[in-house]
Amino acid sequence: MSGSSRALGGFGLLPPLPQSRAAWLGAAGALALAALLGAAVWRWAGRRAGSARLQRVGTVSGLFLYPVKSCRGVALQRAEVTALGLRSGEMRDRFWLLIKEDGHMVTARQEPQLVLVSVNCENGYLTLNAPEMKELRVPVKLSRKNAVHNCRLFGLDIQGRDCGDEAAQWFATFLNTQSYRLVHFESQMVPRKSRDIFTTFRSTDEIAYPDCSPAMIISEASLEDLNTRLEKKVTIQNFRPNIVVTGCSAFEEDSWNKIKIGNVEMKGTMACPRCILTTIDMETGIIDRKEPLETLKSYRLCDPSERPLYKSHPLFGWYYGIDKTGMLQVGDPVYKIVH
Repeated sequence: MSGSSRALGGFGLLPPLPQSRAAWLGAAGALALAALLGAAVWRWAGRRAGSARLQRVGTVSGLFLYPVKSCRGVALQRAEVTALGLRSGEMRDRFWLLIKEDGHMVTARQEPQLVLVSVNCENGYLTLNAPEMKELRVPVKLSRKNAVHNCRLFGLDIQGRDCGDEAAQWFATFLNTQSYRLVHFESQMVPRKSRDIFTTFRSTDEIAYPDCSPAMIISEASLEDLNTRLEKKVTIQNFRPNIVVTGCSAFEEDSWNKIKIGNVEMKGTMACPRCILTTIDMETGIIDRKEPLETLKSYRLCDPSERPLYKSHPLFGWYYGIDKTGMLQVGDPVYKIVH
């Protein structure tokens, strides 16, 4: 090494060179190895981040929640999706329920005219209206003095706070039947586990008073396909979905598995097995017990291998669990998450 090189290095103008060629090569090799490892990690992380892509499969054309189980739904333009289903202000999906004195649920399966009760929420009150009935106003926040009932839905216990005698009398008068109690599920109460009803759900899927799922999706195309087979057409309200999707083919919603709408992510769990509630005329409250159920049975029964799950019920609509809560609105694109 020349004296001039040593002098320049000594004054800090050039970095001092390694004392030997071997040391220099060792340092260079270590730097090269680190660069290669860094590049490999960057490429791996990039593949991981890009492992899921979004494929547009439709558009949200309708949003509905059903504050009182079996009563009319409320059409929404925008909704919050919580772990327990849709929410709009103080209205929550199926957070109110009619029960018998022994705590067993009462639905439109037993009292078809419940579908004629319209529900809304304003200024801290749940408002209910029905033909030839005065409006009923029930406070959303009930007195702690109101009794808490142990309720029974599909073999599972869940609590509900009594909404008072006035509400009970209102329903008794409208239905012309025995006294039922209206109860409200409150945030401190323990929800039911969907998995305790159907094992296809995850342990994280929870509900208040819905049959079994936080959310249900149906496409307009599926309804149109059914109506081509019926003499008397039915509406989407016969099937009580939370989210209606347009721009896809009939029954395509059965195959989406994981979807993203707005900033909400959901996981498909199982088809919705249909019962006689679908045969109620939503305008008259009269139950037919035949259509559209019989027609659905002609082409929407499960594969024989799935009979232990669905039995003889025809399938229409798809249940979803909530992976990521957030907001969605009518007009939002629906994306299938593809891995």
